Amino acid sequence: MADLLYGTPAPGLVEVPADALQCSPLVPGSADLAEVADGSADSATVLAPPGTLERDYVLAQALRALKPGGTLTAFAPKDKGGSRLKTALQGFGAKVGEDARKHHRFCFMTKGDGLSSLDAAIAAGAPRIVSSIGLWSQPGVFSWDRADPGSLRLIEALPPLAGRGADLGCGIGLLAQAVLRSPAVTALSCADIDRRAVECARHNLDEPRASVAWADLRTPLEGVADLDFVVMNPPFHDGGAEDRALGQAFIATAATMLRKGGACWLVANRHLPYEAPLGAAFKAVTLRAEGGGYKIYEARK
Repeated sequence: MADLLYGTPAPGLVEVPADALQCSPLVPGSADLAEVADGSADSATVLAPPGTLERDYVLAQALRALKPGGTLTAFAPKDKGGSRLKTALQGFGAKVGEDARKHHRFCFMTKGDGLSSLDAAIAAGAPRIVSSIGLWSQPGVFSWDRADPGSLRLIEALPPLAGRGADLGCGIGLLAQAVLRSPAVTALSCADIDRRAVECARHNLDEPRASVAWADLRTPLEGVADLDFVVMNPPFHDGGAEDRALGQAFIATAATMLRKGGACWLVANRHLPYEAPLGAAFKAVTLRAEGGGYKIYEARK
């Protein structure tokens, strides 16, 4: 293993070795940076995430994986943590060079002796049971340390469901746990694009009716069709920017996976205009609840 890549940099932003091993948890099929052997990589290119615990965890894992003399290039938009990157790396005892261009900050370093606090940063960003929600989670996962209010609204509105269903964008499994309280549910296929969330959901949904897949839900899950119901709290951000096309793609995916007469239950922030794509994909759409900045729809195929 020679070179590592974490994240998906915009074209032309940074030079990445052609054979670099992708380690982002948001790219289905990528490697797990935590499983890269100590001192095995020549270089690491890291698009640093904005959250402090997640960022320090990723940087520490990359530094751990580098060979002595290996090089790290870490970068981020100035307004999304880039201005704090140099300080973060210096906190590990690194000697850091810095550059700024294209609204990003870039930090460069060569791994030498004297690095410290890597183990502490890795422990702070690792998966754990979060006491406030009683579930496995990890910094960087959506709503990692609290119950998402949109999902809670949907849980309140859901009737007892029955048959075979799916939770699209399941996160750590909060909504799926509620669905599975109905004994009439015979199978629940859960999926998320974040490998960390998938691994936590597998802990949280440790029961035979549930399966969890790591997948990009802009296309239907392979082998999952003719479902009785779908539940979802679809994402509407991609790379930190609002992207309404994500929710629209989830709606199309749900419609493809449902049987005729099957129901899609969706919660969305009130400002998101999902009425048109719901109307295009489903035979009947009913607003079941609204309040607290959210709206909940039942759509029948």
